[in-house]
Amino acid sequence: MSLVEISYFAAAVLFILGLKQMASPVTARRGIVWAGVGMVLATVITFVHPQVHGNYLLMLLAIGIGGGIAWKTGKEVAMTDMPQMIALYNGMGGGAAAAIAAVELIKQEPMSDSVQMLAIFGALIGSIAFSGSLIAFAKLQGIKQLRGAIRFKNQQRINAGLFVVTAWMALGIATSGTDYGMFTLFLFFALALAFGVMMTLPIGGADMPVVISLYNAFTGLAVGFEGFVLENPAMMIAGIVVGSAGTLLTQLMAKAMNRPITNVLFSNFGETTGEAQEVTGAMKAVEAPDAAIMMAFAEKVIIIPGYGMAVAQAQHKVWELVKLLQDRGVTVKFAIHPVAGRMPGHMNVLLAEAGVPYDIIYDLDEINEEFNTADVALVIGANDVVNPVARTDPNSPIYGMPILNADHAKNVIVVKRGQGAGFSGVENHLFFADNCRMLYGDGQAVASELIANIKEI
Repeated sequence: MSLVEISYFAAAVLFILGLKQMASPVTARRGIVWAGVGMVLATVITFVHPQVHGNYLLMLLAIGIGGGIAWKTGKEVAMTDMPQMIALYNGMGGGAAAAIAAVELIKQEPMSDSVQMLAIFGALIGSIAFSGSLIAFAKLQGIKQLRGAIRFKNQQRINAGLFVVTAWMALGIATSGTDYGMFTLFLFFALALAFGVMMTLPIGGADMPVVISLYNAFTGLAVGFEGFVLENPAMMIAGIVVGSAGTLLTQLMAKAMNRPITNVLFSNFGETTGEAQEVTGAMKAVEAPDAAIMMAFAEKVIIIPGYGMAVAQAQHKVWELVKLLQDRGVTVKFAIHPVAGRMPGHMNVLLAEAGVPYDIIYDLDEINEEFNTADVALVIGANDVVNPVARTDPNSPIYGMPILNADHAKNVIVVKRGQGAGFSGVENHLFFADNCRMLYGDGQAVASELIANIKEI
């Protein structure tokens, strides 16, 4: 076995170990470092690969440009923009896999049937992941023309027809040996990219965490396929691991929303066939001093963070608030819904950034029964994940989605900037409940007010 093969295998092992370490917040940082070392090793050893014929200047230029852009954007990106950055970078991976396939197919050199099949289907999946991720990025970025779900008449039929034609062309190229023409190859890539766009346009913002995860799986599979084409074990193993992990995560995310993946991709989220449950009651405001008293004299407080906390960059102040409550003997726990925020694990990352200990952060299944014994449920910027119509209204588009049982607490305090609906556009009946009070304002400013008032008690 050559040095190159040994190094690629070692890099693949580091990828696997790194991914395993990322399974726990305690070891996630170490896992990222290990995977990064594996990527550096795989990149450096490529310079001595026997098939690299002196293109060192181009390689260094590409690494310099790509690495420089990534370093700058990684340093400057706000936590609120992290979901769209991940969507963008994930798309780059799919695009890279598709580009590898394009280079190999343009050569029109003889390949075995199985290798050619993997090359073309890697190109198909990678192209879809690339263009689809770019649209997901645009939606998350709030670009006006692409914001929200974009739908038109017979959209699903047009998408189905586009996919059938693209898949038919893929199969034709995969089984034609070297007899396909350049125009056919170009048209195939154009259609694959178009399908990625069309597939993502009708998907609403509430489904973005699932979509990002799905395209991550697509990118991994595409990289794995092209690894077989190039006979590169690092790409094979890394791609298959990422693809399988992304697929599992996508299934878990869809389960957390109680929606099959086909429903996410091919259904119109937000459209219902019946009349939605009427909202009764009115929103009742509370001032920061009163909310501070409620929490300061509570025995148990459960905090539910959401995207609004990320927008306000309130996690550090929230953690300061928690420490004050703990000093008074209050038991404080964080409840995290699997799809809170705009990407998988978004809230966990924010809380880790603020230094919140992992042992007071709980997932939905671990914490839900405890709301019955909580004196206060403090909701900071969350909306759909605490909406009780998911349990009570069959006509609601979020009906059946598992939610955090915030409404079961004795008192609910919702920190919110205004009275609008959540990201899905569904009115939240929790805000009108008898045990709920609205504390209006920016999350960070409100947390600062609560801290000041508790200190005075």
